[in-house]
Amino acid sequence: MGEEERAQATEVAEAEDIEQLRKALEEERAKANEYLASWQRVQADFSNFKKRAEKENEEVTKFANAGLVASLLPVIDDLERALDSASGKLAGLTWVDGIRLIYRKFLSILEAHGLSPIEAEGKDFNPGLHEAVLYEEGEEGKVLAELQKGYKFRDRVIRPAMVKVGKGNAPRQNP
Repeated sequence: MGEEERAQATEVAEAEDIEQLRKALEEERAKANEYLASWQRVQADFSNFKKRAEKENEEVTKFANAGLVASLLPVIDDLERALDSASGKLAGLTWVDGIRLIYRKFLSILEAHGLSPIEAEGKDFNPGLHEAVLYEEGEEGKVLAELQKGYKFRDRVIRPAMVKVGKGNAPRQNP
């Protein structure tokens, strides 16, 4: 083997080495691109998780008092019944007027924090807002009477209104 053949063999070996290095470089680039794509997906997943956690935290904060307000609704009902049952003779007494003022103040505080009554009487029956407990002849699908007030807390129903609903078989009244 002469000098020329060795030079050719060295060139061929170097060319093979260069080709192997190119293949190795391409493999490493592919791995790097795969790692980059994987990292980007994880980063996007984390970003979505963070946004979802913030939104859930806002919801929890927003409706944290809903349980407390719902537990106070029977007190409101009792005060309304007591004030409704006060006869004309008692209505003029100062302590009855004082209880009426306390009731109004109590309601205004709860309303300021997001409590609102659900309107029912005369409205179309809505199963998301009303709970039908009685059916009676009357305009079909209309709420004829409210038996217990319903309430929303920040646009979320915490107690549906218990209502009497018309089932038809009665002459319709023109509004």
